[in-house]
Amino acid sequence: MFAATRPAAVAGTFYPADPAALNVQIARYLADVPPRHRAPAPKLLVVPHAGYVYSGPVAAHAYALLARWRARITRVVLLGPTHRVAVRGLAVPTVSAFDTPLGSVAIDRAALAQLADLPQVVASDAAHAAEHSLEVQLPFLQSVLGEFTLVPLAVGDARSDEVAQVVERLWGGDETLIVISSDLSHYLPYARAQTVDSATVDRILRLDDSLTPHQACGALPLAGALRAARAHGLAPRLLDLRNSGDTAGDRSRVVGYCAIAFDAAAAASDAEQDTTDQSSDSEAHAALGSALLARARNAIADALGLPTGPDPAHAELALRGATFVTLRRQGALRGCVGRLEAERPLDHDVRLNALGAAFHDRRFEPLEPEEFADLEIEVSLLDPAEALPACSEAEALQALRPGTDGVILEWRGLRSTFLPQVWEELPAPTEFLAALKRKAGLPAHFWASDLRLSRYRVRKFAENGEVHS
Repeated sequence: MFAATRPAAVAGTFYPADPAALNVQIARYLADVPPRHRAPAPKLLVVPHAGYVYSGPVAAHAYALLARWRARITRVVLLGPTHRVAVRGLAVPTVSAFDTPLGSVAIDRAALAQLADLPQVVASDAAHAAEHSLEVQLPFLQSVLGEFTLVPLAVGDARSDEVAQVVERLWGGDETLIVISSDLSHYLPYARAQTVDSATVDRILRLDDSLTPHQACGALPLAGALRAARAHGLAPRLLDLRNSGDTAGDRSRVVGYCAIAFDAAAAASDAEQDTTDQSSDSEAHAALGSALLARARNAIADALGLPTGPDPAHAELALRGATFVTLRRQGALRGCVGRLEAERPLDHDVRLNALGAAFHDRRFEPLEPEEFADLEIEVSLLDPAEALPACSEAEALQALRPGTDGVILEWRGLRSTFLPQVWEELPAPTEFLAALKRKAGLPAHFWASDLRLSRYRVRKFAENGEVHS
């Protein structure tokens, strides 16, 4: 009865039509993903669906998680938006399989039969015939899983509760993986896209299902999946967030992509608590440090018209963060600029602060190209500041932790800060605080009842390989 198959519609355009070339491309993307040995099994993934040269490196961060669970996952529920055919509700196909250059994937007709009584579910082969949002996920799934069946749903005009109801019907157990296919913003300038996409991902990580198609083209299936994830107590983990300007396109008009995994919150927390050790923390810190330092150096090199190197990926770069970039040359300070508040994506923040330290620190002349080769770069990643309660200077001096605290001083519009590294030059709390006051334009012995002090800690990364927390 269900003999027909849906042939691959975008092989040769969105991804290679030749099986050997396709396998090589996917293997390369997966090999570039840092191993996550202790990652729990995901129940739900959010992945992008553009051409592989644009979104493949990002999608790989999600699909790489599945290798450990290839024998356990035997059914994939795949939801994506319709791009070419208008549909009211969620469209299911009548065919028996979907073809790709890597072979056929059987449709789980029994699972689709469970949806037959839902009015929002309609049969439409036309909605699937040329739709790429579902098809581009299949070669990745075929590469990382064993044999599995597919439940493909092309989501058109559907409410989040209608999508959530379908997802609930298909939830299953450990054998079932749910995949949501969605890109983020479309055709914004690079910096604007970073800001918009970071805000969208923040909402996804908070399981906020009030997304709109302006924020994510798969907003409708994604919103329903978030409702179901919230009901089942899933915890999201951001794996990667980039755009086409980072992967293969120019930066004047970009498309945003993210990879997010959702797993059982309690199980994930327990597993991480049981297995996390000091060496894994050090590896994670070192990987983040390498990514930050590369971006700082590349931003300066690009501004000087010099060759740039690779920018290693790291999921934390998509989150809002606050950094200071310190430049030294032949051991002498050459610039230091940063921000105290985490108001923009870490990727964006470190690049801008590197440019500020190199060219806009008013204490120094702008950096010249001939200085670049022996430039030493240090990036400090700030933790959120906390108030340092003190009714007197004596209490403040007693509370300070030399070598550990970065300190912010504020008084009636005046503000200054010292990173923890400054303790190396001013090890005595009295000298440290006096210099901080002078930096703010206040006398060294000044104190007032409304003077406010805050402190923060930093993770410091240096190009000599040093990592300090």
